[in-house]
Amino acid sequence: MGRMTASPGRRVLLAAPRGYCAGVDRAVIAVEKALEQYGAPIYVRHEIVHNKYVVQTLEKKGAIFVERTEEVPPGQIVMFSAHGVAPAVHEEAKRGRLATIDATCPLVTKVHKEAVRYAKDDYDILLIGHEGHEEVIGTSGEAPEHIQLVDGPEDVAKVEVRDPSKIVWLSQTTLSVDETMETVDALKAKFPGLVSPPSDDICYATQNRQLAVKQMGAEAELVIVVGSRNSSNSVRLVEVAKLAGSREAYLVDFAGEIDEAWLEGVTTVGVTSGASVPEVLVEEVLEWLAQRGYGDVELVKAAEESITFSLPKELRRDLREEAAALAAGRGGTGTPGA
Repeated sequence: MGRMTASPGRRVLLAAPRGYCAGVDRAVIAVEKALEQYGAPIYVRHEIVHNKYVVQTLEKKGAIFVERTEEVPPGQIVMFSAHGVAPAVHEEAKRGRLATIDATCPLVTKVHKEAVRYAKDDYDILLIGHEGHEEVIGTSGEAPEHIQLVDGPEDVAKVEVRDPSKIVWLSQTTLSVDETMETVDALKAKFPGLVSPPSDDICYATQNRQLAVKQMGAEAELVIVVGSRNSSNSVRLVEVAKLAGSREAYLVDFAGEIDEAWLEGVTTVGVTSGASVPEVLVEEVLEWLAQRGYGDVELVKAAEESITFSLPKELRRDLREEAAALAAGRGGTGTPGA
């Protein structure tokens, strides 16, 4: 790569960690493995992860993305995205006689289980998150009669509960850490008896990526976040960069979307990527910057990440059976659980 074209004083701060989190990695590999195992097409309900490039790449391999479960022909395989789905969606799949593979991120599943548990104990659940986001729709569907959405601190005033001594807050996994705590503080001021979830709902990857951006935003006049517009955690990184002191911060899907005018008067550019972004897209941005004199790259390290998640159980089982069948000289399975 042409990174030797550094101009004196110009530099890039590259965030670490950035890019793929364990849940995204697992979901993307799950689609690829399912295509290998069962053949195309594999239907995926909603975008498997919120990244334009990933979705286009998987489409080329034979994945078909649908908005509604009813769009999947009977007997076909449908995969649920990393963001999770409501129980009603599992029922729809059963009614449509569909084989399912659930690629919901385990950290999202954790929030679903918390919602079910608190609803069973008859708590009012205040779900902090963004209206219309797939993850929020999925979590709300676990206990719709107990859950109300709180979309930021300004929403707190309108929150009403049945019993102020039986309320708990949960959150979407990809929010701004600071804004969420601001919302929680406002809720606690209104409801001193508010219970917190047993462990933080905002996922490790969201927190770590925001931490790295905070560190570099203080030094970089411009921060470029690689990510898609519908990626909540990527959009949050832009906000965090600006709050950390960066003069400007922009979200781009690809290097070709960067405007050279953004570089005017800029000596230090910060670069990071959202949790659903492949590293190749970051490499292209670094190449683009190097060609314009920003070839000196320094790493800003905020945390070490070593978390991995195993593949969805339906896929794991069939891959195991396939391996056993091949070892015994037989053919493999055609659909999950078949």
